[in-house]
Amino acid sequence: MASTTSNLKFFSLLICSLAIVQMTLAGDPDILTDFITPPNATVDANFFTFTGMRVLVGGGPPKAFTVLKATLAEFPALDGQSVSYAVLEFPSGTTNPPHTHPRSAELFFLVEGTLEVGFVDTKNNLFTQTLEAGDLFVFPKGLVHFQYNADSSTPALAISAFGSASAGTVSIPSTLFTTNIDDNVLALSFKTDVATIQKLKAGLAPKP
Repeated sequence: MASTTSNLKFFSLLICSLAIVQMTLAGDPDILTDFITPPNATVDANFFTFTGMRVLVGGGPPKAFTVLKATLAEFPALDGQSVSYAVLEFPSGTTNPPHTHPRSAELFFLVEGTLEVGFVDTKNNLFTQTLEAGDLFVFPKGLVHFQYNADSSTPALAISAFGSASAGTVSIPSTLFTTNIDDNVLALSFKTDVATIQKLKAGLAPKP
């Protein structure tokens, strides 16, 4: 009996240890140096400086929803630092369609205007809020979420912070309707017909 109890404790500890390891590996990996540089890169203050947001200074509001990113792809100095940013500009009546970030939560700071925001959890509960300038909202890691500027006259500006240098973005409309998933599969999934699916695909096709 004592041996059985010891074995159960051992296996319980083993399972817990494996779970902790998996949780540790779920985020950006830790690095063993101060920073990571690409091969043949010159490391000076310029390497740690990103100027891609300068276009926001003195520029007029865009005519369409716009995202300016500072992720690993645009800013190599972020490699291994587990952080990235995005600036989102919302003209009146525009939306950031439902999407997910598979590798990070998103801390969303509204700088100007108002926005309707929300996310859906794994039990299909919808959480929505109307944000005003100065408000923060967190979108949990991996959950489907959106933002919408319902104001008919005032643009909105927001900054997003991510706990990963490469949070990733999976756009739900694009993923479903622009990646050649079979029309019959989509029609059955959405309980509609192929003609409707083809109309949706046509509406999301890139403009020539």
